[in-house]
Amino acid sequence: MSIVLPVLIFAGMGLAAGILLTAASSYFAVESDPTMERITEALPGANCGSCGFAGCADYAQAIADGKAEPNLCKPGGAEAAAKIGEILGKNVTAAEPEVMAIHCNGTCDATGSFYDYRGTPTCRAAAANFGGSGMCSFGCLGFGDCMAVCEENAICLKDGIAHIIEERCLACGRCAAACPKGLLSLRPKSNPVTAACSSKASGKDTKLACKNGCIGCKICEKKCPNGAITVQELHAVIDYTKCTGCGICADACPVKVIHK
Repeated sequence: MSIVLPVLIFAGMGLAAGILLTAASSYFAVESDPTMERITEALPGANCGSCGFAGCADYAQAIADGKAEPNLCKPGGAEAAAKIGEILGKNVTAAEPEVMAIHCNGTCDATGSFYDYRGTPTCRAAAANFGGSGMCSFGCLGFGDCMAVCEENAICLKDGIAHIIEERCLACGRCAAACPKGLLSLRPKSNPVTAACSSKASGKDTKLACKNGCIGCKICEKKCPNGAITVQELHAVIDYTKCTGCGICADACPVKVIHK
């Protein structure tokens, strides 16, 4: 009897706890949104945040609630847009495809190092050590932090700097977030023109650090018929809302830092 009584007490407590948990789960249950769930399934599941939301489920809920445009998923592209349009019962046109571009042209034969860095082999660690060992303190550090986070193997290291393999790039933006120098940004896939330098040094100091650097001469700015390229912080910057991809700026650039 001395053993049975405690067992019965604990069994009764367990039963009571189970009843309370069942009642609580029913009372606090959140009704699922079938539209949101279908949209989530239509998205690629990258959870990259390029749409401006925390993840695919968050974006799907915003679409279902009418609080977000249904064509913001860059990795999903036209396929995801079409599926979402079918779910919503309307035509959804995919946003213009984009690809990542790197704004550095500091290859091994164009620049060098101030010192031999032997610390942790990551760009972020190197950048924390006097901005890195490179002669250009604004250039690619070459350890591949961007490459490490790319799930599509769309980035490789060549001649000391990162290169984008455009046919693999989904424009998710993970690489841009990983770069401590802020050298990566998106451009329209249909527009091949890229300003490949981010130096904020004077033209003289830039050329001393890197033969391929922008000297801020503004020739590109003067030649552009659409006002799409300007010199900001001593280097050329392209406004793709104005750029037609004509390549006049690239042809005029005396140091060939604008690529087409």
